[in-house]
Amino acid sequence: MHVPDNYLGVSTCATLAVASAPVLIHSIRKVARDFPKERFSALGVAAAFSFLAMMFNVPLPGGTTGHAVGGTVLAVLLGPEAACVAIAIALTIQALLFGDGGVVALGANIFNMAIVLTFGGYFAFVALRKLFGVGAKSATEARFRVRDCVAVGIASYVGLNLAALAAGVEFGIQPSLCADEAGRALYCPYPLSVSIPAMALGHLTLFGLAEVLFSVAVYGFAVKAAPGFATNEAVFAAPTGEEPSGKRAGSGRAALYFALALLIALTPLGLLAQGTAWGEWGADEIAETTVDGKPLGYTPEGMANGFEWSSVMPDYSASGLPDWFAYVLAAIVGVSLSVVLFKLASVFVSEKKVAN
Repeated sequence: MHVPDNYLGVSTCATLAVASAPVLIHSIRKVARDFPKERFSALGVAAAFSFLAMMFNVPLPGGTTGHAVGGTVLAVLLGPEAACVAIAIALTIQALLFGDGGVVALGANIFNMAIVLTFGGYFAFVALRKLFGVGAKSATEARFRVRDCVAVGIASYVGLNLAALAAGVEFGIQPSLCADEAGRALYCPYPLSVSIPAMALGHLTLFGLAEVLFSVAVYGFAVKAAPGFATNEAVFAAPTGEEPSGKRAGSGRAALYFALALLIALTPLGLLAQGTAWGEWGADEIAETTVDGKPLGYTPEGMANGFEWSSVMPDYSASGLPDWFAYVLAAIVGVSLSVVLFKLASVFVSEKKVAN
């Protein structure tokens, strides 16, 4: 799902960055206006959960891999704007420090995963919630949770596949937009007839299932173990919108940090998936990729001579360290930065804004 640099032309990257900017700016303003200082830690935790979810690669027969994102469930729990900002921060950390997703293509990845996935999944949840009658005051608390889990699972599947479709379209239009005099693509060489089915295959099956399982698990855990984490009034105003007591809120925060620590410890499982995600090959791999059993046979010029970013821990690795240890270290760094950045951001939220 992460679009690397040099797979999309500069014009495509610029267009997607421009398209993402107003949504991201609106989301940041809403968060700054509506979230009190003490709630910014929840945004850091949300970014950390998404960061970790994207480290657990799931293998697909044929050698490709994929992962969950968690955008829909975070939108359900915190609101779509808050989730959008949290995932945008997670994607930025991944691109700059770990080379997971491109730096020039960061706007495209934010568009796909922080906007299309998050808002698309959230609106699907809202529609399903109305269809199921979830959240009605006459419903029992248990029924509310079970039905909402179903809605979260279905909506997260929808959101992930909307993002995959967006990425497939972005990949597939490149041969038409950017080609050399010989007609060979300068960037992603596969047309829509190849890119869309390739992206859909994994995300409609195993990757979609991973997103559903992760989303339902996070939703159920947050509602039961950390009720103070769920602050989206549109979802939790009734019947579970009561403010948790100080003791419950404290235990909820402890539960969230314990869950993050557990996920960090388990991240080496993401190394078990062999292969490269479709559309994320290196310039040295692209010529050997096959479609219908035929290798591409060349490296597109834009990839061979494109932009290169030297990340601190490329692909979550570090020279001289065992892969599993470097993976855990990268997870710790990513989670810590997610929490610290939002803690620092809370400094710029004035008391007057919070009071309003």
